[in-house]
Amino acid sequence: MKVEAKHMTNTKFVVKVNRGGIRAPEYVELVDPAPIHMTTNRKKALVMGKFMAEDAVNSLHTSRCSPELVSVQMAP
Repeated sequence: MKVEAKHMTNTKFVVKVNRGGIRAPEYVELVDPAPIHMTTNRKKALVMGKFMAEDAVNSLHTSRCSPELVSVQMAP
């Protein structure tokens, strides 16, 4: 009997923020009790769970800024 190994993936999220205009999109890099730190380097973006990412989106949402969740597939 042959058993196939399945690769399981875990879905995490990064928060992408568009501030409009010609600025490059930014990503949440660090969440402190103080303000949220941002970066334009996607590789430095904080990978987080869905609830933490949703909290970051809610705290960043303003009329000049439109944050969104971007899913990232993580290998176990």
